[in-house]
Amino acid sequence: MKMAVLASGYGSNLQAIIDALEKGDINGSLEIVVSDKKDAYALERAGNHNIEAHYINPKNFSGREAFDLAVIGLLQEKKIDLVILAGYMRLLSPVFVNQFMGRIMNIHPSLLPSFPGLNGVEQALEYGVKVTGCTVHFLDEGLDTGPVILQDTVPVYESDTVETLHERIHSAEHRLYTRAIQLFAQGKLRIEGRKCIINDG
Repeated sequence: MKMAVLASGYGSNLQAIIDALEKGDINGSLEIVVSDKKDAYALERAGNHNIEAHYINPKNFSGREAFDLAVIGLLQEKKIDLVILAGYMRLLSPVFVNQFMGRIMNIHPSLLPSFPGLNGVEQALEYGVKVTGCTVHFLDEGLDTGPVILQDTVPVYESDTVETLHERIHSAEHRLYTRAIQLFAQGKLRIEGRKCIINDG
């Protein structure tokens, strides 16, 4: 299985994926890391592990679709099977989503459908929930609305700040994302309507 990671920032989920690949916990190869931010630490992480890394400047394109077409071209050259979003801050256009439908994974720091969009951790704290978590899902054209693959819960403590809660959610994310990717690699995920069925028998 050939994978690509799209990332805009620090890339801690990218690092967890690289570590899992190196340990043999994911059957596949990470072919390329693409970022829309020149100074994204994710690009450096890729370079540290001899993984091809590309910065594509959005300002060089007329709009979102033109940018996405450039990324699609790069991923098609590499014959990518699975696109993994790891802190990628751009909304993907319908052109991109349709090109890789059922083959784009995202991770979100809440138990979807609760607290979609930006600032899921802040939203959970402000709402006063006692439990939050993270969700790995397939991407569709909506905002955090695609079929849920896996979820994990994280307790919310009264003493929590956005930072402490985010840190705990990140730990859960790293475990959950690698597990979801391996399930895909093993051909154990099947989408039926808006549900993702795990054939783990």
